[in-house]
Amino acid sequence: MPLIQLSHHDRYAYEPITERPDFSWPGGKRLAVAICNNIEVFSFLSGLGSDSASVTAPQTTRNYAWRDYGNRVGQWYLFDLLDEYGMPAAHNVNALLFETCPQIAERIIARGDEFVGHGRTNAERQDVLPEDEERQLIAEATEMMKARTGIQPAGWLGPYLTQTPVTLDLLKEAGYDYVLDWPADDQPFWMRTRAGPILSVPYSIEVNDSPTMVFRQEGASSFERTMIDQFDEMLLQSRKWPLVYTIVLHPFVIGQPFRLRALRRALEHIAASRDDVWITTPGQIARHFATVRPSG
Repeated sequence: MPLIQLSHHDRYAYEPITERPDFSWPGGKRLAVAICNNIEVFSFLSGLGSDSASVTAPQTTRNYAWRDYGNRVGQWYLFDLLDEYGMPAAHNVNALLFETCPQIAERIIARGDEFVGHGRTNAERQDVLPEDEERQLIAEATEMMKARTGIQPAGWLGPYLTQTPVTLDLLKEAGYDYVLDWPADDQPFWMRTRAGPILSVPYSIEVNDSPTMVFRQEGASSFERTMIDQFDEMLLQSRKWPLVYTIVLHPFVIGQPFRLRALRRALEHIAASRDDVWITTPGQIARHFATVRPSG
């Protein structure tokens, strides 16, 4: 009987962590820590958007308002909390945010944080689009961000972490250096595109407030334990291998005060080891990795 034939991609080869060249992060650190915050805008009563109580709920005024709380209130709580601990962040920003909530972008710029491309809006996803329309989506999102920040974003995270078979090619052709959509590793790794290599930077879908507390309906204390346990174990594992620890946030989820309290305790725990880790952003991780382990 013939063996089943699996479909394969040609983007990267299998390389176990035990067989890779060793390196360190700046200052000889072994664990990089990055806070990745998703700031999203949605269409009223249409398109896509999560719900606080049901995965399959239709778009309603209630869940639209629940998500809008993040941009009106929760994001501002989060900015202040990050300021308290002196921690940078990367913000995966829907480009239409610049039109709907410009003050948020201004605060990101004032903090010196990183902008990451995150499509036009999370009311849509790109993996259902033909190549020309996906190229247009990427171009529109990129140009809106460049026009408002003066900077070409280096990184991309697709809405809902979705890609088509040609997304990596289109992103490389649009000038992107790294992506966050492939949660396959705790280290960056190079991926092939028709226009040259692009880097995959770790991005957690486990230490992530939305799947944890919205889709799996776990409580804030469970997410707090997840953040702390992941950090402690990765700090231990990083004695053997340089690793990347990420916390993934959405202000309409984590920005609720009772959940923010859980994040505060987790950041306090991480801050206690500040001298032992590199607290940074995905873009800085990508740039350093490219110097210690260049592509090709």
